[in-house]
Amino acid sequence: MTETALNPRPMPVKKDLMVEDANTRRRNAAEKRFRAYGLAAILIGLFFLIVLAVSILRNGLPAFTQTVVSVEFTLKAADRDAAESQLFKTKAYQDLFIAELAGKLDERGVEVVFDAATIERLLGKIGGDLRAFYQANPDRVGEPVSFELPASSRVDGYFNGRVTRETLQDSRFLMAADLDLVDAMQEAGIVQSSLNWTFLTGADSGVDNPGGAGIGASVIGSFFMMLVVLVLSLPIGVAASIYLEEFAPKNRFTDLIEVNISNLAAVPSIVFGILGLAVFIQFMHLPQSAPLVGGLVLTLMTLPTIIISTRASLKSVPPSIRDAALGVGASKMQSVFHHVLPLAMPGILTGTIIGLAQALGETAPLLLIGMVGFVARGYPDGFVAGFTEANSAMPAQIYTWAARADASFYDKAWGGIIVLLVFLLSMNILAILLRRKFERRW
Repeated sequence: MTETALNPRPMPVKKDLMVEDANTRRRNAAEKRFRAYGLAAILIGLFFLIVLAVSILRNGLPAFTQTVVSVEFTLKAADRDAAESQLFKTKAYQDLFIAELAGKLDERGVEVVFDAATIERLLGKIGGDLRAFYQANPDRVGEPVSFELPASSRVDGYFNGRVTRETLQDSRFLMAADLDLVDAMQEAGIVQSSLNWTFLTGADSGVDNPGGAGIGASVIGSFFMMLVVLVLSLPIGVAASIYLEEFAPKNRFTDLIEVNISNLAAVPSIVFGILGLAVFIQFMHLPQSAPLVGGLVLTLMTLPTIIISTRASLKSVPPSIRDAALGVGASKMQSVFHHVLPLAMPGILTGTIIGLAQALGETAPLLLIGMVGFVARGYPDGFVAGFTEANSAMPAQIYTWAARADASFYDKAWGGIIVLLVFLLSMNILAILLRRKFERRW
């Protein structure tokens, strides 16, 4: 009789699968902690995203409104003739307006003393605007005309809370005593807030006039640049991707090309700006600060992104599609252009739109080729001039405003960020909609 027979091994105790043991409890606890970590990461990201959105809206929305002084002004024929007979005609018109404004305040029981210098600090030199209006509309002489005159940027900041009596320092732009007149006009109902169309349709107005600054011309410059990027990067990027993915032989040369494309996608954008400055402006003598040059630079920067995304879309098409097309007698080119490419088109469009959105927000390359904000002082004269005339872009305009010493431009910079984000969000939403509409699931 063996020792095993004399001392049999104890039978293992069967565990109940419905009862958690120590290992199962540890595993379940680790899974719960991992879920909690993931949820906490999402909540932290959402918190910072909300803080960023609130900060942008709070600082940028004042740029879309402006403070205006609404006054009903009646110019008598005798007063006009007397003003036109004087040497300083615009000053005479301004004096007439000041007298009219003082009368309106007296009618409402508001007593405040002010002079022409105060009006210039609050509203600018309005005499020229009044004279130009009545010269263009002589039939309005003797009739009451309602004028809505935009207040200065510092007065606008006073109503927005950016400028206070405690922080205001007397300067040629605004004095603390001027706020007494501002409060009096607000009490009389003469001051009101309205939509600032100039910000959406205007151009850069210089360093001394933040109230008249607008981003409209820069939007046009970005539009022409995106046209150049789209026309050049989409066909070149898609053609290069199709060749590398479907037709190119696998050798060291194609491997070198693929490595370089991946490396170019990680090159800082300012390097492309230096390349554009050296090649397109100094060597090819293309016009500086033109959207054409900016579009060429952004095309070089966008091409690696489009090529990588297009190749990924082509790879996602099952090989059986190619084999089936070749099996029924189609050529290699027919199988690619008639079957593979249409099925990969949603991913190609998505990658292209994302690449364009990335190019739309670039600033460093545009600064190096001279597309700074102050060159965009007006709209181009025509479609061709939109490509060749000096202009700016939205990111460059925002950077220019943010770099200026006058704090009144900060609201403009934040407002420009809102406009830029609207364009970027629209392009990303379009990419998502196109992908969902044309996407095929295998």
